[in-house]
Amino acid sequence: MKDEAKTRSEEEAIIAMLMMRARALGEKNAEEALSYEAEDSVEFSLAPPLVSNGKDEAGLQAWFDTWEGPIGGEVRDAKLTVGGDVAFWSGLMHMTGTKTDGAEVDLWFRQTLGLVKQDGRWLVAHQHASVPFAMDGSGRALLDLQP
Repeated sequence: MKDEAKTRSEEEAIIAMLMMRARALGEKNAEEALSYEAEDSVEFSLAPPLVSNGKDEAGLQAWFDTWEGPIGGEVRDAKLTVGGDVAFWSGLMHMTGTKTDGAEVDLWFRQTLGLVKQDGRWLVAHQHASVPFAMDGSGRALLDLQP
């Protein structure tokens, strides 16, 4: 019973952190969004390069600056697994909004987060986002899929 209560408490702490991080991302607040990441975080994002290491506030803010207004989103099929001072979260992410060039974004993608507990705080240490691609030899990203 004690272990179940501790696990529930850790899950609640992680979910609260992820909600605050999501709010900061939606509001395009790079400094706050990155405050929920470990200093040595690793990211495999939708955009190049293949991998990014550490926090890049200038790069995140430059991406935010390509958006007009807030970045919207929702989560489906989220799953959180907690074990000691590490946890994994995965889910389907829906990103919506308008780019500064007028392009409308309405994209579903997959995301996995690896989390670590450092100095009593849960932080994102690893993130991986992806979209499926056509297996017909074209290699084109399938950006119109929906859950």
